[in-house]
Amino acid sequence: MNGWNVTAEPEKVRSTIGMAGQYSTVDALLTGFENLYLVAKLRGVGRRTARRLADDLLSRFRLTDVAGRPAGTYSGGMRRRLDLAAALVGSPPLVVLDEPTTGLDPESRLDTWEAVGELAADGITVLLTTQYLEEADRLADRITVIDRGQVVAEGTSDELKAAAGNRLVVCVAEDHQLDAAARAAHRATGAVPTVDRRARRVEAAAADGRAALGRALTALEGERVEVLEIGLSRCTLDDVFLGLTSRARREAA
Repeated sequence: MNGWNVTAEPEKVRSTIGMAGQYSTVDALLTGFENLYLVAKLRGVGRRTARRLADDLLSRFRLTDVAGRPAGTYSGGMRRRLDLAAALVGSPPLVVLDEPTTGLDPESRLDTWEAVGELAADGITVLLTTQYLEEADRLADRITVIDRGQVVAEGTSDELKAAAGNRLVVCVAEDHQLDAAARAAHRATGAVPTVDRRARRVEAAAADGRAALGRALTALEGERVEVLEIGLSRCTLDDVFLGLTSRARREAA
């Protein structure tokens, strides 16, 4: 990795990797500048270079205006940007981000997405773990789906969606028919359906498209469900994940 043998030279490998954990690790009592300066010093950087590096990173992550404030006064998005800045001390070619937007409000999440996108645009390899599939869809060049510690699929977002096929969508007339519609959708597709009770809609991944649609019509008729609308749409990453993980569990049973 990065030119070093992982087994024989693990310390040298680690020195080329930046890391930002799931939760902010900045010192709340130190200022933004002091946090970055401290990280640089811990990495063995000289005083003058550490000051310049801290200033450069604060500017890069749009934190110059708050550089002198204690990090504990920062918003969630600002603290996350400071975490990312700290991960870049030493200019590592690989940065590992563990669920970087967990617990953030929508505005801070978008702010973090922008910062991560800038890292990739600058040529830095970013390995990001996330529980938000929208995040993976938006940010990742390639996605790996892991279930119970095992890789069950890998590819681009478009490749994974195409492999999953279509999405069965059923809208029903009455609230009490939703459970019956969900059973019918499951029998027709073999996938775990999602139920939107407010919209009276049931959706499920349908790998074989039109054939699943035909089976769904038969199953819905058998359940005596009054259907307002039924059709196929393209799968989302949520459908891909649910389909892959439920299949893996069935095969393991």
